[in-house]
Amino acid sequence: MAGKTIQAAGGIVVRNAARLQFAVVQRAKDELWVLPRGKLKRDESALAGARREVVEETGHRVRVREFLGAITYRARGRPKVVQFWRMQAEIKPSRDLMEDIMAVEWLPLAAAVRKLSYPLERLFLSNVGRNILRARRKARGSSRKSKPRQPSKARHHPAVSRTRKSAGAGGSTILRRVLGLSS
Repeated sequence: MAGKTIQAAGGIVVRNAARLQFAVVQRAKDELWVLPRGKLKRDESALAGARREVVEETGHRVRVREFLGAITYRARGRPKVVQFWRMQAEIKPSRDLMEDIMAVEWLPLAAAVRKLSYPLERLFLSNVGRNILRARRKARGSSRKSKPRQPSKARHHPAVSRTRKSAGAGGSTILRRVLGLSS
């Protein structure tokens, strides 16, 4: 018999830097790199549990943003559902990491995806991470439209254009790697 479903929650935690950075944590019990997440306490809402787990595992207070989705898998023969929210971390940590966590790293999306130990989490972060970056670029673009643009030599430099074009292909390359379609 399958048993009762394990309920868990966590966050896709970002912080602003020159490039947006994503949090990944290393568990002490097996030294695997995972997204910040954990099981819900009795009668705890998924949202409250997600915030609690993220603060405990990253040491950063967060502002919870939108719900991003859930992943499901089997853990010790039981179904497990982990719900995720996008969370914005404060710049500096507000507390020490919990004992169960060895380290937290803040990485650009591609590096964070590569660092994760589980293929399902790599696929999930790759997909939602690209959406987060796309929304961030769109928001920045709309705020720029309201201000008069200043001419920039760098904007018209061929090397900059090539870099921008090639950056768009990176997301599909990551997805192909996660799915094992290319090296």
